[in-house]
Amino acid sequence: MPFLARKRARIIPALLLLLASGLTASAQETAQPRPKVALVLSGGGARGFAHIGVIEWLEEHRIPVDIVTGTSMGGLIAGMYATGMTPAEAHHFITAVDWDKSLRPEPNYDQLAFRRKEDRRAYQLGVALGLKDGLRGPTGFNPGHGVALLFDRAAYGYSGMKTFDDMPIPFRCVATDLETGDPEVLQDGSLPMALRATMAVPGVFTPVELKNKILVDGGMVDNIPSDIARDMGAKIIIVVDVASELGSRKELSTLGGVIDQALDIATLENERRGLKLANVVVKPELRKFSASDFYSSEQIIHAGYEAAAKSMPELLLYALPEDQWQQHLHDRYARKRTVPSQVSKVEIAGVGRRQKEDLQEEFGKFAGKPLDLRRLETELTRATGSGRFDLLGYETFTTSEGTGLRIDAHEKTYGPPFLDLAINVQGSGTGDFDFSAGARLTMLDVGGRGGELRNDVVLGGTNFLSTELYQPIGSSRFFIAPRAFFLKQARGNFVGNHEIAQYHDRRMGAGLDVGFASGRRSEIRIGYEYFNGALATVIGSPDLLGTSGGNGLLSAKFIYEGQDSPNIPSRGTRFSAEIDHIIHSPGAAHSFQQFKLNGSQFIPISTKGSIFGSAAFGTSFSDTAGFFQKFSLGGPFRLGAYSRDQFLDSNYAYASVGYRYELFRLPVLVGRKVYAVAAFESGTTFPDFFDHVAVHNSINIGTLVETILGPVQLAGSVSTTGRTKVNFSIGRLF
Repeated sequence: MPFLARKRARIIPALLLLLASGLTASAQETAQPRPKVALVLSGGGARGFAHIGVIEWLEEHRIPVDIVTGTSMGGLIAGMYATGMTPAEAHHFITAVDWDKSLRPEPNYDQLAFRRKEDRRAYQLGVALGLKDGLRGPTGFNPGHGVALLFDRAAYGYSGMKTFDDMPIPFRCVATDLETGDPEVLQDGSLPMALRATMAVPGVFTPVELKNKILVDGGMVDNIPSDIARDMGAKIIIVVDVASELGSRKELSTLGGVIDQALDIATLENERRGLKLANVVVKPELRKFSASDFYSSEQIIHAGYEAAAKSMPELLLYALPEDQWQQHLHDRYARKRTVPSQVSKVEIAGVGRRQKEDLQEEFGKFAGKPLDLRRLETELTRATGSGRFDLLGYETFTTSEGTGLRIDAHEKTYGPPFLDLAINVQGSGTGDFDFSAGARLTMLDVGGRGGELRNDVVLGGTNFLSTELYQPIGSSRFFIAPRAFFLKQARGNFVGNHEIAQYHDRRMGAGLDVGFASGRRSEIRIGYEYFNGALATVIGSPDLLGTSGGNGLLSAKFIYEGQDSPNIPSRGTRFSAEIDHIIHSPGAAHSFQQFKLNGSQFIPISTKGSIFGSAAFGTSFSDTAGFFQKFSLGGPFRLGAYSRDQFLDSNYAYASVGYRYELFRLPVLVGRKVYAVAAFESGTTFPDFFDHVAVHNSINIGTLVETILGPVQLAGSVSTTGRTKVNFSIGRLF
């Protein structure tokens, strides 16, 4: 809130506050004890941030809260307040959250293990599937790891409680028993687990197993839990109602509007029941905010403060005189638990012996040292990024040696094995169109701890079959990786801008790599590969192109993956370098060497905009490359004004620079963001460094959309010579 507005909000009711305080003091002299005041906070997604603004106003005007109850987001804010967190602390906590990261179905790309990064780059369909007990997926769109860490941090130090009555403010929250449909009042045990349960929106977040029950969001059965506050002894009930209001007929003209209205009607009756028990109802003006407006937290908090100010005459009836208010705060904070600065031991819960040993080895280092919660959360997220767990949480427990730290691990119930999917489309017209769909099946702990069997199947315009056994050597970071593959893809043969033939490039072979996994961001491999290749003309004269034979090569490759997204990065660097010794290949007179460099860099220059650049270079030095080792350019993000693989030769160079700007966000179940993109590209292929080199350029302007199907691109491209194309693609871009 702007300073002057907040100042006026404090000054205007000053005389009324003094009068109310006097009346309250007089009443309390004749009627003791003071009736208990309960604050009841409703669910409503991001609209629930308004609760913080209401609490700020109540504390500024000395309105006591003796009991606090809530559901869903109201349960989270109520739980934070109940721990003794001040309104200012709660305000900062909520507004400082990176909601993009917290609400992602899995850890941020940068925090994934290297092999999981490879999965996301190659298979970008945002659907998690597994083959454990048949083909199935998770029980929620989002397992809630990022959000769960917020709960764990907010409730740190308040685990394993005999009753939530022992908190600085006695607290309750509500969940729904998914098996019976009954409300489940959470009043003891693990506070972080209670907060997870009350906010587990069905279909969005994975249900929480607690007290031998499967629990989800409590809004379906008791979104305004005034009845619970009454059962706890409250005589005065202040309700903050942030639930959505029913839409107008005009708002019912869309599918989304109809679904939202149906969901609101489903909770309408239980909300009316809660409102009937209220002495005061604070109803913030939130029509312009939806339940998913997490980045409007400041405005929503302000709306809550303003709503409380409008209810001033009713609320000031319960204000305390200054001395009693200070005593009330003293008593509250005297019950606040001291947050442990370090823990004496670390315990792993929720998994079997092998995973428990691995996690104990990884997190045992936190015992006996000052505990940095941010560092702990980062390492928990990175452990989740290995792909086996859907979430890792933490809480404290009491031991004979002091305070212990419990890591609660939740393995994915639908795998391993895991199944990643992809749809890849590239086209610029009926004559230049390619569609393929693929799947990657990954089995874990094959051949020993850390071993993986990766199987790929891609069918369509490109056909690809592959299997690789990745096996760490002992407990080291070194590994061996034998593999076998089959590839068949369509390619064109061009003279100038004219395609004179189309042919199939078919390869079948095997290889063996030895490598070093140097971390989440990089990997080094050296190895040998042999494949039999054949180029067969499909359209055009068979004399133009047609060859086959064996190819053998030794290679060494380094990859660094430091970007924040496999789809449309906003920051970071990706870099690869490879040197090959081709022992023999059809079309090559003798053995030769090749060197390849490829890199891209994204730099944010504002909250919504990034500039980016990429460069690639490949050379066969002074030799002529074999047919299967020639470099190609042409197509989206490879000179967009030209056809795919239009330019082919023994050497190539390419560079681009561009700007990407976020236009708006998509609903969470559809995708993430929509961008406008402009880029300039320049590149060439050439037979020899001393020959004349023709450089080709392309200017591209279009949109990029992050969807659950992967990144979608629609762009118009024009060359400096006037050649134009409109490119459309789904799938891997950069």
